[in-house]
Amino acid sequence: MNIYFSCSITGGRDDQHIYEKMVEFLISRGHEIPTAHLSKADVMEDERVISPLDVYQRDVNWVDECDVLIAEVSTPSHGVGYEIALALLQEKPVLCCYHEGRTVSKMILGNTKPTLSLYAYKDAPDVLGALDRYLGELEYAA
Repeated sequence: MNIYFSCSITGGRDDQHIYEKMVEFLISRGHEIPTAHLSKADVMEDERVISPLDVYQRDVNWVDECDVLIAEVSTPSHGVGYEIALALLQEKPVLCCYHEGRTVSKMILGNTKPTLSLYAYKDAPDVLGALDRYLGELEYAA
């Protein structure tokens, strides 16, 4: 499956270790993750040299081409919200994961689109189990 992994970059990187574990897990299951580099600790070095227009065009293209979007939304990010909305408008399945107890945008929590799923997790093993179950359900439904 082609999965767009979305996470905060300029909004904060406190959850980078979780992003990396999520992406590593998805790749280990054979999924294609064009945004895998976003989970890396040094992503800002790579992204710094790309123009805003190039980032916009690249990321919109990746959303257009993905089968599903998985977002870690514990850290607020304009870009992540934009990508989620774009995928939902295209009727793509979207899973938003966040640390239990964190404040998450009511625009995400209150969204009733049937293609949006939410998951509040306790720790890395919990979120990885949720990813496994979610993707298994998508593959079963297909």
